[in-house]
Amino acid sequence: MTSWLSSARRNPSAILLAVQIIGIVVYPFLGSQPVGRAVFSTFALVVLVVAVMAVRMTPALSWVAMLIGIPVVVLTMVEAIWPHDTVELWSAVFHALFYFYIAYALIRYMFSDNVVTSDEVWATGATFTVVAWGFAYVYVATQVVWPGSFMAAVDSEEARSWTDLLFLSVTTLTSTGLSDIVPVEPHARSFVMLEQIAGMLYLALVVARIMALLSARAARVVHKSETATVEASTWEPPAAETVEDQVTTSPPEGGEPTMTSTPPSPPSPGPPTS
Repeated sequence: MTSWLSSARRNPSAILLAVQIIGIVVYPFLGSQPVGRAVFSTFALVVLVVAVMAVRMTPALSWVAMLIGIPVVVLTMVEAIWPHDTVELWSAVFHALFYFYIAYALIRYMFSDNVVTSDEVWATGATFTVVAWGFAYVYVATQVVWPGSFMAAVDSEEARSWTDLLFLSVTTLTSTGLSDIVPVEPHARSFVMLEQIAGMLYLALVVARIMALLSARAARVVHKSETATVEASTWEPPAAETVEDQVTTSPPEGGEPTMTSTPPSPPSPGPPTS
């Protein structure tokens, strides 16, 4: 248990990613129950705030996250108790702002240095899901302001549910484009195009940078290993002095004999020449 908690503290982005994935599985079971969705959304928001505070954000950034997060929690609870178009609109707006700010904070965290940690690797997936959640709330607000913005193959005249719009956001961000839910109003299509661009830029900038740093780290490890192997194979012990090069000197009174090295005697001069 202690090791699990320690790992969770070291990798808050992994927890964030897990909560987002659990949300994808749980939301369909909640159906039209707003209270259950409000409880889960509040829990997810708490985890988001903890994750942002855990990735070494500055006090100013943490303050901004809390400033946006408090209205989100309040509006989520009000929406569950008193569902109304105005409440739903402002709740979606603050949700979108909060999720986009979390995405910005995580991207800044990943770009803060040139060292890739295990938590930063998890952050690449967590940021992707956070952006998808943010655009899903943008679609919720769009649907409230411009009714009929989205159509589907089933019940095309009805407003899309939260699960439908989250599905549209994920398929758009991943460029899957299943086209069973489509934007039909100009404003809705504009937001969908923005999400498509965001998905391509995320892969081109963030994911590519993380993979490049991981490759560079692996190359450094291989280089150090090869250097150590070469040094070990070329090392030779120092040559020892021969017995002939050492003489025993007379010890001082009460001392022990010591060995000293004597230099080789110079060559004798040759016979004189006439």
